[in-house]
Amino acid sequence: MIPPAVIAPSMSDFYVVIPARYASTRLPGKPLLEIAGRPMLAHVYEQACKSQARQVLIATDDERIAEVARALRAQVLMTRADHLSGTDRLQEVAAHMGWDDDCCVVNVQGDEPLLPPVLIDQVAANLMARPQVAVATLCEPIESWAELHLSQVVKVVRDAQGMATYFSRSPIPYLRDSHLCQAASPPPGLYHRHLGLYAYRVGFLHDYVRWPQADTELAESLEQLRALYQGARIHVDRCAQPLPAGVDTEADLQRVRALLEGGA
Repeated sequence: MIPPAVIAPSMSDFYVVIPARYASTRLPGKPLLEIAGRPMLAHVYEQACKSQARQVLIATDDERIAEVARALRAQVLMTRADHLSGTDRLQEVAAHMGWDDDCCVVNVQGDEPLLPPVLIDQVAANLMARPQVAVATLCEPIESWAELHLSQVVKVVRDAQGMATYFSRSPIPYLRDSHLCQAASPPPGLYHRHLGLYAYRVGFLHDYVRWPQADTELAESLEQLRALYQGARIHVDRCAQPLPAGVDTEADLQRVRALLEGGA
């Protein structure tokens, strides 16, 4: 088992960008939904500001979100409306800001109001400590069969250096021995859930948006597979502390509201 790294980044060595879209299939206007009397975006922004980032920016294509972001006194960048992913929006921000290719930027999703700032620092530190790596991200153990077989739970396999060898919505690695499948829970340390928090080198972002989509990416609907297909190295560390689930559904929203409004 690869232990989580404990590497403290130097203060102000990286940037955080929060891509925030108004359009959402399940929860339209998600960044503006109220939690504990404030928009979700406010909670995400404040958590990001508790990290060691040099600067935290909000990137959006919607003036309603921009207005809320300005009220938070956040730096806001209006981006194109035709981006297919947050990674594409992130690259536009990096190009606009003129950040050097070696700069580290962390993509914080706008629906993670409970994101621990230490995890932002962790992915940034992991990337900055490894010049050969293009992307750093996190994972946590999968400890139940039910979770293992959920397609929305993305599984990752790592090598001895903690580099990703593959990501999949299917349970990987495959368990050939039937007696292992009959245990109460999966073998300890074998399965890991990928967490969608990324640190990127800016030069990688510029390359990424020029690469065609990979067949594996299209098959699994996982954009990180484009990076692996092109030979980019992705470091995957065990998260230093648990990452609470983000807000994707109405049930998620009510759960987070109960936590924050109850003072938990």
